[in-house]
Amino acid sequence: MDATLREVLTRIGGVDRCVSEFIRVSDSLLPDRVFLRLVPELLQRGCTATGVPVRPQLLGSDPVCLAENAARLAALSPAGIDLNFGCPAKVVNRHGGGAALLAEPELLHRIVSAVRRAVPADLPVSAKMRLGLEDDHLAVDCARALVDGGAAELVVHARTKAQGYRPPAYWDRIRPLREAVRVPIVANGEIWTVADAVRCRAESGCEDLMLGRGAVADPGLPLALALHDADQPGASALDWAALQPLLRLFWQLVGERMEHRHRAGRLKQWLYLLRRRHPEAQDAYDRIRTVTDLTEIGRLMFESPAAPLAC
Repeated sequence: MDATLREVLTRIGGVDRCVSEFIRVSDSLLPDRVFLRLVPELLQRGCTATGVPVRPQLLGSDPVCLAENAARLAALSPAGIDLNFGCPAKVVNRHGGGAALLAEPELLHRIVSAVRRAVPADLPVSAKMRLGLEDDHLAVDCARALVDGGAAELVVHARTKAQGYRPPAYWDRIRPLREAVRVPIVANGEIWTVADAVRCRAESGCEDLMLGRGAVADPGLPLALALHDADQPGASALDWAALQPLLRLFWQLVGERMEHRHRAGRLKQWLYLLRRRHPEAQDAYDRIRTVTDLTEIGRLMFESPAAPLAC
């Protein structure tokens, strides 16, 4: 998720760490302003306002260029550096980035090794991968290549590139990777509820989980899972009324940080995802779906009798 959502959602609780959206590295050394724009938390010791560390994520395919950019990023004192080998987007894969690299375990090793050598020894380097391209026959080889190169942790999205984001996620396919390497593995993919998280842990053998769209659709999910782990289970950690102040804060931050033309779409995008967990989000989305005037959107969202605010 981007910095605005990180700022809002980490206020709820239950999140131990965030990873930034990927920072694309091609054939140049990026200036500091690029890292700071995408990861403004670097200006506050690499953490959100509530103290949750944020690990910037780099995406690219050239070991030398990635290493040089990782070294520059390391000078900004991040909480760690993550490497993206999981993005299935065609525009990324076409240029040899993201999940496309899972066909070349040796290249994965060279990339991680170069980045590991380029940054301070005490700075964690982690990597995110999928199970493979069309199938998972190279999954263990890829995991070993990343770890042998110096990755201290792997996040594994339990689908191949070809499977994209289509349900289901194959959590059980993570278990062989966990048995093949000696670093922590974090399971990821299709975790929308506490029940999903419990099943994912059981099938993957992983204790740690990475939440993506599930935490955006249900901002209370990380806290609900934390309460479950503390033997304080509940149906929901955050209802629609409790979400209202956070929606207000989100709208305020969007207004401060984003270009005028993108603000309305950003709120609509979040509401669209929130519909999965909160039926009230459908009503809010319908009210503003065709509205472009920002003042009117604010009125309809936060002043309409149909959208009561929590005190």
